[in-house]
Amino acid sequence: MSARKLTGQNQAPHAALSKRERQIMDILYRRRRATAGEVMSELSSDTTYSTVRSQLRTLEEKGHARHEEQGLRYVYSPTTPRHAVRQSALKHLIDTFFGGSTEKVVSTLIGTEAANLSDDELDRIAQLIEKARKERR
Repeated sequence: MSARKLTGQNQAPHAALSKRERQIMDILYRRRRATAGEVMSELSSDTTYSTVRSQLRTLEEKGHARHEEQGLRYVYSPTTPRHAVRQSALKHLIDTFFGGSTEKVVSTLIGTEAANLSDDELDRIAQLIEKARKERR
């Protein structure tokens, strides 16, 4: 293994990603580290190597990924833990589409998913609500 160079600046974890960029990030999170060739092998067959490299570079510029040089290869990895990105993306979604209202989000989710929720799931949701009430006091 040769000298390693890290690149990629941390930006807002929810910075806008295209569908393909989200797919690439899903691959990086699942694999933890991947070369452009490894990423390409998990994408649809119509994707070229140069396109994947370009998208990985864009993800670096947006602060979502970084690379290490290992010999002649770049090995890419996410810059932010998935849970942090999930929290940030959810907050962005709530602010953007629900005016910052958690109540509206929960109402929408339960309203559209009520028929699909089991009694156990509804009980766990009720427990989470009760826990939130106790922690708020």
